[in-house]
Amino acid sequence: MVVITTGGTIASTTDGRGVKSAAIPGSALVTGIATPDGVGVNVVQVLSTNSYSMTLADMDAVHDAVREALGELDTCGVVVTHGTDTLEETAMLVDIFHDDPRPVVFTGAQRSADDPNTDGPENLTDAIAVAASSNARGCGVLVCFGGVLHAARGTRKIHNSALSAFFDVDHGPFGIVIDRCVRVHSKVSPPADGPRRAVAIGATRIDTIAIYPGVDRVALDANIQAGARGIVLQATGYGNANPDIVAAVAEHVRNGIPVVVSSRVAGGPIRGVYGGGGGGADLMSAGAIPTGHLRPSQARILLAALVASGADIEEIRIAMSAEPTRYVDTPDEVRNSFISSTAAYSHPK
Repeated sequence: MVVITTGGTIASTTDGRGVKSAAIPGSALVTGIATPDGVGVNVVQVLSTNSYSMTLADMDAVHDAVREALGELDTCGVVVTHGTDTLEETAMLVDIFHDDPRPVVFTGAQRSADDPNTDGPENLTDAIAVAASSNARGCGVLVCFGGVLHAARGTRKIHNSALSAFFDVDHGPFGIVIDRCVRVHSKVSPPADGPRRAVAIGATRIDTIAIYPGVDRVALDANIQAGARGIVLQATGYGNANPDIVAAVAEHVRNGIPVVVSSRVAGGPIRGVYGGGGGGADLMSAGAIPTGHLRPSQARILLAALVASGADIEEIRIAMSAEPTRYVDTPDEVRNSFISSTAAYSHPK
């Protein structure tokens, strides 16, 4: 088992001003952590930072470390400890190129390591159990937090303080960990379409533009002038903007800049339902590409990977619409009972 550490709250301590910063070395994180019988742990510290400071190049470094760990035949799985602010982006990057049945599991903490009620050790214990479990093989990259398992793709941080910080609004959890026992109700496999040859994204500038009442095209134009090779629109509703933005999108798409449309709404697909000159139907007629169920943070990472891979507009369109395949292994009544039992984890107050 390889545990890759990057810093984050799980490795943070609090100074005299009450400010938390990553400080604890990776080797100390696994001290005293229970592991499955016969599983040894090798710790690789890639970074020691809070994830809000991470760059795309830093995420490349984590991805490289994961691939290197899986290059060893005796590695049964990989755990990545990561700050929660941008965990969803790094997990998405690793998932895009993950082509190995062995589990890669991301986890972290909501409470610093010196908090008397820190959640880090329990999350790490659970993540190691998942990475060592045959039930998690072939499921792509996973997020394990607060005893709940989600597929990395589509999972986002939904709460700043609740211990179950992550959730996939559209698909829900597919597993839980109880006393280091991994229980799943379905299997998840990555989409068939998308980049497969691993590439670095650190030098690929992709910018996100927020859409809000009264927004003009100034920021969109400025980001492209500054060197953005693609744009993610954080649109409203199903993926709507306004006529000024639609005109800008049409111009930049004609000039070879891919523009994809996501939403500030937590769940639901992106669709070209509305017109009126600025709706999603107008954006898509102008050449913008809907992101399916992906929200801006992960759509940006996928677009960066596609652009860095040399994908053309049609390849980007296909990859953005691709969805993971989910195989339900249990009867509906069992699955529904399972999801109901995780509600306390998945919908924190």
